Amino acid sequence: MTKLNQIGFLLLVITLTFGSCSTRKKNPSWVINEVMVNNKTNMIDEFGQRNGWIEIYNNTAKTQDLAGMYLTTDKNNPKMYPIPLGDVRTRIKPYQQAIFWADNKPFNGNFHTNFTLDTIGDNYIALYDVDGKTLIDEIVVPKGLPADKTFGYPVDGVKYDKSGNVLATILERVTPNSNNAILAENPMIADLKKNDPWGIMITITCMLVIFTGLILLYIIFNFMGNFARNMTQKRVAGRGKLSAARSESQLSGEVLAAIAAAIAELREDQHDIESTILTIQQVKKNYSPWSSKIYTLRQLPNK
Repeated sequence: MTKLNQIGFLLLVITLTFGSCSTRKKNPSWVINEVMVNNKTNMIDEFGQRNGWIEIYNNTAKTQDLAGMYLTTDKNNPKMYPIPLGDVRTRIKPYQQAIFWADNKPFNGNFHTNFTLDTIGDNYIALYDVDGKTLIDEIVVPKGLPADKTFGYPVDGVKYDKSGNVLATILERVTPNSNNAILAENPMIADLKKNDPWGIMITITCMLVIFTGLILLYIIFNFMGNFARNMTQKRVAGRGKLSAARSESQLSGEVLAAIAAAIAELREDQHDIESTILTIQQVKKNYSPWSSKIYTLRQLPNK
């Protein structure tokens, strides 16, 4: 094979390779990732209300801004809801999401549209670029979507398979502002969900662990307290008789000080004793001096 033929063969391979790649549908930079039509018990907005919502996913590795783009439910009216400018929250980080409430209450904020979703029929939802003409992404939510269920893509931002078929379907999990797919699940948790769906075993296990831990802590602290007290008593007992008496009697320092002061005062005889004792005794006589004749005035006094 000549050099010219080699170059031609290489060009043919490159053409076939890139030509086959170009026929494969690419995922758009913005993807209408998940849609809830009938919200009965699911997420509530900042006003405490439940309405349908639309999740738009930044399917690139750079931060993009939704401001100035248009959301619509009508192919003939691509500029139905213009996403307002000047809100920093419309700048979506790579591979992150933004939620728009389809509640027909745009005065509630920039993420509240001027349209609602049909809970009975089909719903066509589209995102147009800032020119109002370039279609970025669209999705058709079929009628009959159950309440509190969402329609979207099992893997965030992956709209087409290798054959170009749309992968949108009813999702098993409702994941607003989160990954649609479980990236990694702990096998132990999966087994626990299967073997203990009501959580009875895990509850009993947790209670046993907690009570066992409390018992062990009580034993450890009780042992440490007794050991420290015994060591303190031995160390203090070697310093003197008073300390030994204190360690034996377990009396406080104030009580022992009062006892010592009382003993010292008793030894020095320093207690209050009155120097004079007043005694009153009763005198008993057989006659009354008031009735004695010698004390009467029947006789004249001697001069």
